[in-house]
Amino acid sequence: MFVVDTQIHIWKEETPDRPWVPGARERIRLNGHREDPFSYEEALELMDEAGVNRALILPPSWEGDRIDYALEACEAHPDRFGIMARIPQNKPEEGKAMLADFAQNPHVKGTRLTFHRPQDRNWMIDGTNDWYWPIAEELGIPTMVHAPIWKRELGEIAAKHPELKIIIDHMGIMARCVDDAIGYWVQETADLAAHPNIYVKVSALPGYSTQPFPNNNIQQYVREMVDRMGPQRCFYGTDITRLLGHGITYTDTIEQFTKHWDFTPEELEWIMGRGISEVLNWPIEG
Repeated sequence: MFVVDTQIHIWKEETPDRPWVPGARERIRLNGHREDPFSYEEALELMDEAGVNRALILPPSWEGDRIDYALEACEAHPDRFGIMARIPQNKPEEGKAMLADFAQNPHVKGTRLTFHRPQDRNWMIDGTNDWYWPIAEELGIPTMVHAPIWKRELGEIAAKHPELKIIIDHMGIMARCVDDAIGYWVQETADLAAHPNIYVKVSALPGYSTQPFPNNNIQQYVREMVDRMGPQRCFYGTDITRLLGHGITYTDTIEQFTKHWDFTPEELEWIMGRGISEVLNWPIEG
């Protein structure tokens, strides 16, 4: 089975020449990420151990909008890494120039937008991000979106820009919701299944359960998402640096789907790698 992780962060240590955004370290702790750097070499070791063929690098928000380290990883291992790049969402002219460059860069498979932090939460509804959608659609740039509270608005964007591929992070669950509290957010996201250009990452799942691995109490919500969206539109992912400090291994995140939960071989083929590879036009070789 070909396995693609749809979300990892890699980063270097904070230095005067490589500063983090203000308040970033506190936010890392709040969200459960480890603080130590996570290199692409370490990521590769864990991927090889678990049998992960590829990973999509989402440059972390604490480093701002830079993607230089992600590009270094892709240049060293183009068959193993791709980038969902950050852009300055509130700087249209700079963002437009970057999108034009990204469309020509084989390492950049798409972008990732965030609307969940205090500084960017309202950018989807106050006009700040309006410039982005038509250009991304025109350039054919798939877009991952972390916007738990703006589901109706995402549906409207999807309807207005039917050629734009929108991939919702983490089943659209609000941060720090766990156990049955995720049900509301999952249902709200699944209701967007009517839009054929909306996809969902069934990602970072152990973090949404307080029960021991394999977190069987949330399987019903993952099952609901797959049933509503179809396995072709649901994509495995880890956000692995949020899990390593909680005793969850990379292999665990795969076996959660393949050994512990009730998915058919055909569903697993799509969920674990085929679906995202087709959406990003990144063919599976062999």
